[in-house]
Order: sequence, then C-alpha cells, then structure tokens
Amino acid sequence: MAEAYIVGAVRTPVGTKKGALKDVHPADLGAHVLKELVNRTGVDPSAVEDVIMGCVMQVGPQTLDIARTAWLSAGLPESVPGVTIDRQCGSSQQAIHFAAQGVLSGTQDLVVAAGVEQMAKVPMGASVVAGMDLPFGDDWIERYGTQEISQFRGAQLMVEKWGLTREDLEKFALESHRRAAKAIEAGHFDREIAPIAGLSKDEGARPDTTLEKMAGLNPLREGWAITAAVASQISIGSSALLIASEEAVKQHNLTPRARIHTLAVTGSDPVYMLTGPIPATEKALAKSGLSIDDIDVFEVNEAFAPVPIAWAKDTGASLEKTNPNGGAIALGHPLGATGGILMTKMLHELERTGGRYGLQTMCEGGGQANATIIERI
Repeated sequence: MAEAYIVGAVRTPVGTKKGALKDVHPADLGAHVLKELVNRTGVDPSAVEDVIMGCVMQVGPQTLDIARTAWLSAGLPESVPGVTIDRQCGSSQQAIHFAAQGVLSGTQDLVVAAGVEQMAKVPMGASVVAGMDLPFGDDWIERYGTQEISQFRGAQLMVEKWGLTREDLEKFALESHRRAAKAIEAGHFDREIAPIAGLSKDEGARPDTTLEKMAGLNPLREGWAITAAVASQISIGSSALLIASEEAVKQHNLTPRARIHTLAVTGSDPVYMLTGPIPATEKALAKSGLSIDDIDVFEVNEAFAPVPIAWAKDTGASLEKTNPNGGAIALGHPLGATGGILMTKMLHELERTGGRYGLQTMCEGGGQANATIIERI
C-alpha cells in the first residue's frame, strides 16, 4: 500500500497587523518558507513535482498564482509548477490533502504543500469587490434567504446552540494566551520557525491579559457574547511542508517524520458556518479505526472560542490535549497559511512529547472542514 510521509515542515513566526512583518510582501513570505524547506530537508528542488499553496484573499499582491510567484521568488527551479487554492481558512490544510493524495495515488512522489496570507496588506474581505455582484446569487437566496452569512454571526449562533456564556469563552481565551506565552518562553516553537525580518517568535500572545480586561471589551454587537478577545487575531505568516512517497524517501535520502494516516473533508450548515470540525473529526476517526482517546495531540483552529469548546463537547475530545501550546486566539490566524502552521506545530509537538497520533481540524467559510490524522514515526 502506498504511503505519504511528511519529511519537512517549517513556518514563519506569526506576525501581528502592525508588527514586524507588516511590510513584507506576501510572495516574499511564501518564498522564505519554501527556501527554508528545501534547505532543511536537503531535497533537490528540481525533483519537486508541484507546489500547492493555500491563500484566501487572492487579490492585489496575492493574486496571479502566488504559489508560482513565491517559488520563483525563492530562486528555485523554473521547471517546477505551482498552483494556488482556496478552501477559505482551511486552504493550506487542503494543500496538504492534495499533496498527500497525489503521492498516495502513485502519480507523484514529491509535492510541497504550503500557505501564505499577508493580512496587513490584503485585509479579510478584500476579494469582495465594490461595484461587483456579491458571491451569493439568486439560487443561493432562494435556498437560504437574505439572512446574514458571516463567521461572526455563526460564532454567536454556536454560543446560543451550545448554551455557552461569555465567561466560558473568555476563560478559554485566557488559557490560550497562557499556553502560548508558556510555549514561547520555553522555546517549544524555536525548531519549527524560520525567522524573517528580524522576527523569530510569534507576536500575538498576551501574557499579561486577564479576565477583567476581557470583561471590559464591548461585544461585536449588542447582546452578543462574542468580543475581539475570544476571536482569532488579524495576522501575517506562511508555512510549507514536503510530502514524499516511500520511493522518494529512498531516492533522495529523506527522513520520514510522520505518515499521513487519514484524510477527511465534509460540509456542514453554511449559516452556522463554523461547526464543520465536529462531523469532520467524527468522519476521520471512523475512517481511521482510531478512537478519540487514541489521539495524543489535537490542533483545532481557534477562529472563535465557541468552535473548539463545542467541538470538544460533541466529540468527547480532551481540551487538555487540544492546542497544548495555545491557538489562534493568542497566536493569530493568517488565513491561507494557518492549516500548514497548525500541522507544523502538531508534528513538532508530537516529536517533542513522544506522542503517536495527532488530529488537526479547522472550520472553513461556507460551512465545511478538513480533518487530518498523522502518525509520528
């Protein structure tokens, strides 16, 4: 049976909107991790068969196939193609899936899965252009009406459906900052980060935040439990992983670090939008033959605090094993890069702690989600 191995995984530090990375061009961000991936693995870059890069806001400096632009900006061989994909927040996790599927199918042996997002230069929502039609046409409206479709409303709907309180969300957010600050101080991320623009550590964690400070923030809307404190941060970053077949491992003298164990993707209610990780996790576990208790590390993107809280309630997963080094509330969420960043974090955490199985899942725009299980080697 064919196997797909992760043989390299690297990311930039995640920068804040006004931080050290605010002026870095997104193509240069992507180029940075691609160069570092090649250097760290020692692979012959001309042997790479494709570069699949996630990016959500594909306008301005992130348009015209940034996967190809980033590869060439890195000074890497012109013979290697690149393609940019958008599965919203899960774009680079889907890049991992596509890369693994190419290897598992036997049609490819070496594929790069990457992601990039420069949210200081290309803000969220920039791809919805003034003066043009909205993404929702007549057939959508016939099915779902003219109700608001947004992650913000979806997060509030989850609060109401799962009976959560603002205090529940703020306690979770505080723990995310605490874990992130502790991990940064202990150097848990140092091995996975490729410093850039003088930045070597994630910028977003706030070790001095408190429940009292969070309680003083206004909700996004009157009567809502959602505030800025319980949502992911506007961020900048990139990530890259090298996925290899068994033949490529032997031919290029690569070291397998984990194998792709199970891939799953599913759709969910697009109005709630953020609930997809629940059925995606259940689907991945059913396909894998593993139980929730077999998983040593979970990475669940903290787009909003209700997502991992509701996910844990419905799947029975342990929040102690979920985002053990903090999540996007503290560390940020550079949309198209986050899937690869989470996978890089999860792989390194399994290696650091000696865990065997990791499961990653994240909510995505439109009501869908990927789930990926890896097995450390």
